[in-house]
Amino acid sequence: MSAKGKIARAAGLMSIATFISRILGYVKDMILARYFGATGTADIFFVAFRIPNLLRELFAEGSMSSAFIPIVTEYQTNRGRDEANRLVSSTFIFILIFVGIICALGIIFAPAIVSAIAPGFLKEPAKFSNTVVLTRIMFPFLLFISLAALTMGALNVRGVFFIPALAPAMLNIVIIVCVLTMSMQFANPIVAVAIGVTTGGLVQFLIQIPSFLKQGYRIFAVRNFWHPGLKRIGLLIIPSTAGLAVAQINIFISTILASYLAEGSITYLYYSMRLIQFPIGIFGVAMGMAVLPALSEYSVKGEMEKVKEDFSFALRLLFFITVPAMVGLISLNVPIVSTLFQRGKFEYAATIGTSDALMFYSLGIWAIVGVRVITATFYSMQDTKTPVKVAAAAMIINVIFSLFLMKPMKHNGLAFANAIASSCNFILLFYFLRKKLGGIGTKRILNSFTKTFIASAIMGLVGWFIARNEICSISEIWALSGYGLKKAVYLGSAIIICCGIYMLLSYLLKSEELGYIIERIKEKIRRRYAD
Repeated sequence: MSAKGKIARAAGLMSIATFISRILGYVKDMILARYFGATGTADIFFVAFRIPNLLRELFAEGSMSSAFIPIVTEYQTNRGRDEANRLVSSTFIFILIFVGIICALGIIFAPAIVSAIAPGFLKEPAKFSNTVVLTRIMFPFLLFISLAALTMGALNVRGVFFIPALAPAMLNIVIIVCVLTMSMQFANPIVAVAIGVTTGGLVQFLIQIPSFLKQGYRIFAVRNFWHPGLKRIGLLIIPSTAGLAVAQINIFISTILASYLAEGSITYLYYSMRLIQFPIGIFGVAMGMAVLPALSEYSVKGEMEKVKEDFSFALRLLFFITVPAMVGLISLNVPIVSTLFQRGKFEYAATIGTSDALMFYSLGIWAIVGVRVITATFYSMQDTKTPVKVAAAAMIINVIFSLFLMKPMKHNGLAFANAIASSCNFILLFYFLRKKLGGIGTKRILNSFTKTFIASAIMGLVGWFIARNEICSISEIWALSGYGLKKAVYLGSAIIICCGIYMLLSYLLKSEELGYIIERIKEKIRRRYAD
C-alpha cells in the first residue's frame, strides 16, 4: 500500500473509532443537559472539569503525541524495537511519578486554582466550595489520561490506531452509567459526573493494555527508569505544550472571562465547543495522529520531499471533509442544538444561546483542523520552537479580541475571538512551514480549498433554507422541547440532502480529493471481487 493509502487508512480507522466515541459523548451531553440544563450547577461542573481537561491537553494527549511519537519512531527506526520498548517503559514510570505529584498538588491547592480560573465564583461561597470539591475529585483523571495517552502513542508507532482511538468511548460510557445510577445518591447530584470522569479515565487507560502488551511493550521492564530518550522527549514536550494546546488555552481564557457574564454563559460555550469538537476530533485529530508517524519516519530518513507531499495531501483531504462540516454547523446551528439538547431543564433560551456561540466557534474549524496537520509536520522534524512562538501570538490575539468583543457580543464575542485567534494561528504556521520546507504545493492547496469552499457555501445555503422553511411548519418545531424523533428525522433529512449536494458540486468542480476517494473505493471493490 502507498504512503498516501496508509495515511488515509489510518485516518479512516481513527475517524470511525472517534466517531463512535463522539456519538457516545453526545449521548452523555444530552443526559447532562436533561439533568442539569444551563444552570449554575452545570457551570460549576464545567469550570471544575476545565482544569484537569486543560492539563490533559497540556501534559497528556497533546504534548505526548507531538513529542513522544517522533522520538520513539527514531529509536525504533535506528536502534530497533527492543530499545524503543525500553524508552516506552521508562516514560511510563516517569509519568506515573511526575504526573502523580501534579495531581497531589492539584488536590491540595484546588481552592487557589478555582480562584484563578473562575474569579467570578468568589462572590458566591457555595458555588465556589462546590467547584473546589468537584475539582479535587477529578484531578486524578489527569494521571489516568496521561497513561492512556502514552499507550496510545506507543501503539500508533506500531501502526495500531483503532483501539487507541476507541478508548475515549469508555470515558463517555462510564460517565453515562454514573449519572444514571449514582446521581440520586448525592445531595449534590453533579458529584456523580465528577466520579464518572475520574473512573472513566482509568478505564480508558486499562482498555488499551492488552494491545499494548501484544505489541511487545512492558510497563515495568527497566530497573532504572531513566533513559537518554526521556531528556529528548522532555525538551520537546516543554515548548510543544503551548504550541499544540493553544485551542485549549484559548478556551481556558474564555472560561475566566465568561465567569463574569450572565449565568449559563459558560454552559453555552461548553456545549457549542463540544459540537465543533465533533468534526475536529473525528477528522482533524485523527488526521494529525495518523500522519505523524509517517512524517516522523520520513524526517528521520531525511526524505523531505515525501514529508512535503504527504503534508499537502493530508491538508487537502482534511479541508475537503471538514469545511462542509463547518458550513453545516453554521447553517443548521439551531436545529442541531435543539435536536440534541432541548429537553428537560435545557430550554429554548439555552438553545439560542448555544446556537449563537456555535455559529461563531464554527468559523474557526477549518483553521483548528489545519493546525493539527501543520504542527504534526513541525513536530515530525522535532521543531517545537516555531509552533510555540506562533501559539503565544495567537493567545495574545485571543485575549485582545475577547476583551474587545465580550461586552457588545457577550459570550458570542468570546467564541468569535477564539475563531479569529485560531485562524491567525493557522495562517502564521502555514507561512513559517512554507518558509522552512520551501514549496509545499501552496497553489494546489489553495485551488483545492477554493473548490471545497464554493461547494460547501452552496450546500450551506440549501441547508439553511430547508431547516427554516415555513412549509409544514418545520421552522417552528425547533422552539419546542421534546419531539426528539421528529426533529431527528427533519435534521437527518437536511443533512443527507446537503451531503448529496456537496458531493455533486464537488464532482462537477472536478475535486481532486473526491476523485481520490472514489478511486480508493473502486480499488477496494476490485480487490474484494478478485478474492
